[in-house]
Amino acid sequence: MKEYKTITEISGPLIFVEKTEPVGYGELVYITMPDGETKRGQVLDTSHDVVVVQVFEGTRGINRASAVRFTGDIVRLPVSYDILGRVLSGSGEPLDGGPKVVPEERREIIGAAINPSARTYPREFIQTGISTIDGMNTLVRGQKLPLFSGSGLPHNDVALQIARQAKVRGQEESFAVVFAAMGITNEEAQYFMRDFERTGALERAVVFLNLADDPAIERLLTPRMALTAAEFLAYEYDMHVLVILTDMTNYCESLREISAAREEVPGRRGYPGYMYTDLATIYERAGRIKGRKGTITQIPILTMPGDDITHPIPDLTGYITEGQIVLKRELHARGIYPPIDVLPSLSRLMKEGIGPGMTREDHAQVSDQLYAAYAEGVDLRGLVAIVGEESLSERDRRFLRFADSFEDKFVRQGREEDRDIDATLDLGWELLAQLPEDQLIKIERKFIEKYHPKYRKAEGS
Repeated sequence: MKEYKTITEISGPLIFVEKTEPVGYGELVYITMPDGETKRGQVLDTSHDVVVVQVFEGTRGINRASAVRFTGDIVRLPVSYDILGRVLSGSGEPLDGGPKVVPEERREIIGAAINPSARTYPREFIQTGISTIDGMNTLVRGQKLPLFSGSGLPHNDVALQIARQAKVRGQEESFAVVFAAMGITNEEAQYFMRDFERTGALERAVVFLNLADDPAIERLLTPRMALTAAEFLAYEYDMHVLVILTDMTNYCESLREISAAREEVPGRRGYPGYMYTDLATIYERAGRIKGRKGTITQIPILTMPGDDITHPIPDLTGYITEGQIVLKRELHARGIYPPIDVLPSLSRLMKEGIGPGMTREDHAQVSDQLYAAYAEGVDLRGLVAIVGEESLSERDRRFLRFADSFEDKFVRQGREEDRDIDATLDLGWELLAQLPEDQLIKIERKFIEKYHPKYRKAEGS
């Protein structure tokens, strides 16, 4: 392989190399600096005159005397079953003090989105142990369901709780978690690792950590490394893999930084016009494939700048994924954990993963009734602020009290509390028992007589 000392420009994480032989897009590059240190890079753009290389470890120390070597290969991740239980950097290097992964194979990290004709519709229920998700925004295998948060909200705690508690209910199938953290602080990284080790969740997890002081360009590799590991476990070992990606906002900021360094024409709020396509190459790697037992389910987590759900990052994510879980600052301010607001939250595939044989026959109707009653109670809070509670009818007061009870008992739960779906639905019935039966208009009479606490107590006595 030839070495070139024809670097003409260094801009941010990019170097520009002239007079090379033809090279391919995405090709892996080694840059040897005058002091002998070697850095890795990837071909980002190529033409007859200039090749643009993005350097993974940053361009500090690189100058025009540095030698550039094109390998003819692309970035690959060494994968094996032994990757479970390991902690790796955003570029796949061990961070846990263990040896390098002895690969069964080396896989390209630029995976393809699943062909729509090869997809099987996601159906099976995944139990997270969190009532607001399991009961009202159910996650199913093969789904991509993002978590929309804001700065300072406990999205990392929610992510860890899901990573600890997620399971395929009633089946003895292999389940693994791939956890990829992008642009996090050292303190957050230590927090994640302590939690994984304390709870034993690391045994069935693969963790990729990209820290805030790591090069921005490595952030673009991290989710692709994580999904490559997930695809290997899912399709070679028939495992059901939950991929948690946090924080996709940091990923998109890196994308914007690289785009600016390339002097590309910016799109909305300075983000590149191809951000939608780039995000789709990550999100569309989740799903179920016909004839394969393994599945990949995704929970991307992103912090909305300024709590703005119309910001380009959550906006584009919402178009690609199948719903969203939204954290609410007002709930967090009142000490409610997890502060999930069920009203703007949505799981588009929920109906496919609930019901007899999957969760329980009354699940859909209980969820609809809880949503309707809570929405009415929240609306009445606005009215109380204007006319006072004394002006409300007795019926309206019941719904107002229901909204408070719903937040205090159904939404609120402990960080270590793992509720199964039966406990969640029974709790929903206890709350609905506060309302007159004639107001339970979304639930069939047969379910009221079977599950309503009044009838269950009568049956028990």
